[in-house]
Amino acid sequence: MKIINSLSEFHRLLSISPPLHPLISVVQVSELHVINSEVWKKFATNFYTISLKKNIQTKIKYGQQYYDFDRGTMIFVAPKQVQSVEVEATNSFNESLGSGYVLMFHPDFLGKHPLASTIKKYNFFSYEVKEALHLSEKEEKNLIGIFEKIEEEYQFIDHHTQMVLLAQLDLLLNYCNRFYARQFITRNAVSNDLLTKAERLISEYFDKENCLHEGILTVEYLASQLNLSPGYLSDMLRSLTGQSAQQHIHDKLIDKAKEYLSTTNLSVSEIAYQLGFERSQSFNKLFKRKTLQSPLEFRRAYN
Repeated sequence: MKIINSLSEFHRLLSISPPLHPLISVVQVSELHVINSEVWKKFATNFYTISLKKNIQTKIKYGQQYYDFDRGTMIFVAPKQVQSVEVEATNSFNESLGSGYVLMFHPDFLGKHPLASTIKKYNFFSYEVKEALHLSEKEEKNLIGIFEKIEEEYQFIDHHTQMVLLAQLDLLLNYCNRFYARQFITRNAVSNDLLTKAERLISEYFDKENCLHEGILTVEYLASQLNLSPGYLSDMLRSLTGQSAQQHIHDKLIDKAKEYLSTTNLSVSEIAYQLGFERSQSFNKLFKRKTLQSPLEFRRAYN
């Protein structure tokens, strides 16, 4: 796998002019060219990239389920996330990628600015480039304006440049956060279908006693079965139900525990084992936190 360490190296691999600023750069997708296509089969960068692309024709490993309309599509990639691009042999790279912008910035650019901490709270950087953000025409126009403002600002670097750029970057991320929240609502049919699948997978995991072999059901396992990242799954479920994926799993686990407590003579330790817990104390603690009763108190009250 190719690790691209700097913006300068990325520019060079794409056969474009060196960046005017060593830590932040905006390039137009239509200007990109590939020197060595082998690089793009599996690569990662040591900087953030935010891409807004249109008319994508090549196969790019993200958004596998959601390319269902021809408008602006945004992808957010954190440092060290693995990516790949499949370019048809008959096409050149720039012909395949359509149009749009790619914004790159190194973590060092954020310095001691509050954004250095808050950027970690934007879950879309943890979506593992699987769930793209789809924009309306108006949203796309707003964001293109910010891309162009960033590109314009670093043309003439002075002691105000970094703060202006950070303000624009902060604005861009806040808009994207809003648009993702909107997407969970407007793509309600897709989200509800995923919710149904998630509920079925959770129930099957407990009903088939997978816990005995695989351990406690995790958000990571559930997300992988749905071909989603854990962060996207939790955000989607929270938008639909007010609960995260972890809360959904815990609720189902407690329901199964109540079933065991009320219909079997299994001890609390045996029930904990059935549910994948290595220690019954951990099970007791979770059960009491969720029900305000210990497992034995629930059993006595039920009987």
